[in-house]
Amino acid sequence: MDISTLPPISEFYHSVDLQLRFNDIDILGHLNNTVYFSFFDTGKAYFFEWIMGRVDWKRVECVLANVDCAYVAPVYFGEEIEVYTRCLHIGEKSFTLQQVIVEKKTRQLKAAANAVMVSIDADTKKSVPLAAHWRKALEESMSPSAHTDRILSGQD
Repeated sequence: MDISTLPPISEFYHSVDLQLRFNDIDILGHLNNTVYFSFFDTGKAYFFEWIMGRVDWKRVECVLANVDCAYVAPVYFGEEIEVYTRCLHIGEKSFTLQQVIVEKKTRQLKAAANAVMVSIDADTKKSVPLAAHWRKALEESMSPSAHTDRILSGQD
């Protein structure tokens, strides 16, 4: 992942605060590298609810196929952090999410990731074309007006 290609934070229309737990910290005093993936997953879950409304988590419609993560700066216990998520690309059977973890007050970049999600049929476990409701929600989330519209409707 090339962090030099990241857009400004203003182009990420969804964010969620993250809570650091003491057991997330490693012997060196910073966030254990495996916890970043849990934080990115939390960001994805809230992003999906933001774009889709209520999500039936028992019904699998897409799965994670690949994650490319860049660790940029350590996260230390006591820092206030948040994860920003946006849809970067929509394909026929997949889409790519781009995420950043930043320190909330300074906006210092801590980590960034691109995650490829693949649409699947839960019964056959095979990839299928992206469902129309997913495509529509993802496309709408990519619009600068998506955030403004949600604020005005009280969804943000």
